[in-house]
Amino acid sequence: MTTILRRLTGPSCSSWRRRAMLPRETSSLIHRDGARVLAGDSCPLTGSSRAHSRRQHTEAADTVEVDLRRLEGADDGIVEVLMCRHKARNALGHVFLSQMRGLVSMLSNDSAVRVIVLRSSVPGVFCAGADLKERALMNNSESDLFVHGLRSLMTQIASLPPPTIAAMDGAALGGGLELALACDLRTAAHSAQMGLIETTRGLLPGAGGSQRMPRTVGMTLAKELIFTGRCVGGQTALEMGLVNRAVEQNQTGDAAYREALSLAREILPQAPIAVRMAKEAMNRGIEVDIDLAMSIERMCYARVIPTRDRQEGMAAFIEKRPPQYTGE
Repeated sequence: MTTILRRLTGPSCSSWRRRAMLPRETSSLIHRDGARVLAGDSCPLTGSSRAHSRRQHTEAADTVEVDLRRLEGADDGIVEVLMCRHKARNALGHVFLSQMRGLVSMLSNDSAVRVIVLRSSVPGVFCAGADLKERALMNNSESDLFVHGLRSLMTQIASLPPPTIAAMDGAALGGGLELALACDLRTAAHSAQMGLIETTRGLLPGAGGSQRMPRTVGMTLAKELIFTGRCVGGQTALEMGLVNRAVEQNQTGDAAYREALSLAREILPQAPIAVRMAKEAMNRGIEVDIDLAMSIERMCYARVIPTRDRQEGMAAFIEKRPPQYTGE
């Protein structure tokens, strides 16, 4: 497990199509799928580009900006979505969103996934928000379509069946915080700064932030944060209910990730179907009146009754042993 953690906390990303890590001892340049890669770092090297142009956008498609890692052994069932757009501080650009959308779509249909941790490999940054260089090249219609796609992606993330945890070890600004708000749970380092800063740029939160922030911290506080564009640190975010856990940053800069992993390990042993149904009951129930919410709860409960996991839970209680849930 120590080996797995050491590998996961590094800044490099594995290939989008090939998962094998290159030997770190070598330092020569090699070519793969038309992209220059430095051996020892499996992220293709890219120059500064105008990503909105079709030609360079196609070239950038070979760059890994979002990756997926499945933990093993005792942590089997925990999956990490790793944001690794280093040169742009995980800014939300076309390639980043396309790769994130593909991973989210795949995870939504994977019953083996029990918990998802969303984290960054870029030091000091969770997600810097919109890629303003790309946005500057868009006309009004293109900008509207792009933000609509971004909003739809956040809805996809919020709709993932298993619990999701955002680990914020660094700045989460604008769309970056909206990304975290789309997750079920959030951990943050005390030093991490987060805020919906769109009003300072002549905009408003357009990827779900104007709706999810009030549902998270309450309407009055959400209005204050959005109207002022204020950023807050991890401890303040904890006090206002924006994050679930806040911790002092460590020397390796991944304290929030380690706290998220600890939280994921608390969820992992629980019955996966029951956890998913509990999430659905809460997410859907909060949007309707209490009577309809009770009907939603009943529907979700009915889907748990015939499962083998429910039978295992009852048997384990009677036999005074830990349950062994299989997700069936």
